Amino acid sequence: MSLPPHHPRDPAGWCAALALAFLALACVRLGIPSKPYFDEIHYLPAARALLSGSDWLNREHPLFGKEVLAAGIGLFGDRPWAWRLPSALAATLALYASMRALWFASLLRFATLAYGVLLASGFFLFVHARVAMLDAIMVALLALTAWQCAAAVREPERGRRNLSVAGMALGLALATKWNAIALAPLPGLAFLAARLHATGWRGLWGHRGPPVPGVRLAEAALWLGAVPLTVYALTFLPAYLIDPAEFGGRGFLGVQEMMLRMQESVIKPHPYESTWADWVIDRRAIWYLYEPADGAQRGVLLIGNPLTMLLGLPALAWCAWVGATQRRADALGAALIYAVSLGFWIVAAKPIQFYYHYFVPSMALLAALALALDELRARGWGWLSWSVLAGSLALFAWFFPILSAAPLSGERAFEKWMWVDSWR
Repeated sequence: MSLPPHHPRDPAGWCAALALAFLALACVRLGIPSKPYFDEIHYLPAARALLSGSDWLNREHPLFGKEVLAAGIGLFGDRPWAWRLPSALAATLALYASMRALWFASLLRFATLAYGVLLASGFFLFVHARVAMLDAIMVALLALTAWQCAAAVREPERGRRNLSVAGMALGLALATKWNAIALAPLPGLAFLAARLHATGWRGLWGHRGPPVPGVRLAEAALWLGAVPLTVYALTFLPAYLIDPAEFGGRGFLGVQEMMLRMQESVIKPHPYESTWADWVIDRRAIWYLYEPADGAQRGVLLIGNPLTMLLGLPALAWCAWVGATQRRADALGAALIYAVSLGFWIVAAKPIQFYYHYFVPSMALLAALALALDELRARGWGWLSWSVLAGSLALFAWFFPILSAAPLSGERAFEKWMWVDSWR
């Protein structure tokens, strides 16, 4: 008799537990420092102005992320932990949604949970969970988009609903920060490529075949094209109500052009600026905070986990190889998202760039590493996979004081963690 097919157990409960543990840790000292730090000095005034309806500030960025920060202030008061709670919740959603996306893409239980551990201990997500900036919100919405797209492919009976949610999330990601723009076309293009590959030119009008049987290309274009653009436009409504003359004089497209010019106008050199080559090798850090605050010397350093950021590079190469030669969609997806999101910054006309622009590529890199660790485990090298996860957690624990604004021993305490001069 033939054996029944293997149905891997969905680790949804463990994903939720990991996400909740991450949230609890991110909330430690969430209100410290008690004054705005780093780019909070730009986004908090903009959020307060939106809340009061007095002005539309920080016009080089879209509005949704600042609307979310304003909601936190409106609900919980204008206090430090309330400024940052939306970022903590968004980062938690990003962690959970990223794990769910990898699960639906791969059906690999170990890879899914390993990805959660790597993301939680990868520094990027934790640091941005504790600062009132736009990045965690944008990343959460991109992760939600990936989750819903992968779920639509895996469970086509709910595909229409998943694609509609993906379209709305994608529109809100674009409305948070334009960094998402490079990935915006990927879901629609992937749908088109999969349908044409499976059914030929008949796929242009038919409803059969992958990636989501029953959904025609025209409907996919609605959910993954028209809906994101509509949602993006609607998030500008508060700005229109505050300053109708701006929109009346320029029009919606004129406002977008103004924002683009403002993005490209920042050309003054900055001591923390870096290039994509620096990001890939984890060479250039950013001190979000290093000063006396709330009765102690404190610091918040943005750098990638030194172990996993470097191990992820050969994992990416492996994913690209098996994706191309073995047609593994999960591995190919991780490599493609990394290449597109990093390639955007290689060709972007933004003259001054910073390490936090590596946030999205780093998440794809860690997905590739999780898939590679699962492969090592399947080939009998489980001890190596577990060693990498343990090493990632150990480095996170070592760097925790300067990731979480903990009290430090003195003005020169930072030297304990400065393994290379370029992190100073």
